Amino acid sequence: MKRGPILGLIVIAIAIATIIATYSSSSTYGSFSDAKKTASELHIVGHLDKGKELYYDAAKDANYFSFFVKDNKGQECKVVFIGTKPQDFEKSEQIVLTGHMTGDEFRASHILMKCPSKYTQDKIEVTEAKAKTANI
Repeated sequence: MKRGPILGLIVIAIAIATIIATYSSSSTYGSFSDAKKTASELHIVGHLDKGKELYYDAAKDANYFSFFVKDNKGQECKVVFIGTKPQDFEKSEQIVLTGHMTGDEFRASHILMKCPSKYTQDKIEVTEAKAKTANI
């Protein structure tokens, strides 16, 4: 057999393996109950529970922020974010958290907030925060 077809098959096999590896490592959307069942990273969409305490004390630890979120299925969970509290966090209409469960807490590595715009009713502003360390 000639080298051209063999080289082409090898390139195609590597491309397929790369696509499969990328797809399998990507995180998916779920709920807090899904996060308790899996060790992989999930995206959870929910709303800030404004009736519960937001804890952030910059004097003690500027990289610790905790709050409570109710996911789209109605389950509430404490969320810990190792990073500074995002600006206008309390004004967010919807929150997308990326992270995993550790015990009864959800450890968020990213927070994406969808906030209402202060200029128009039609426009929604999106703000993202990332955790300071990878060892969450």
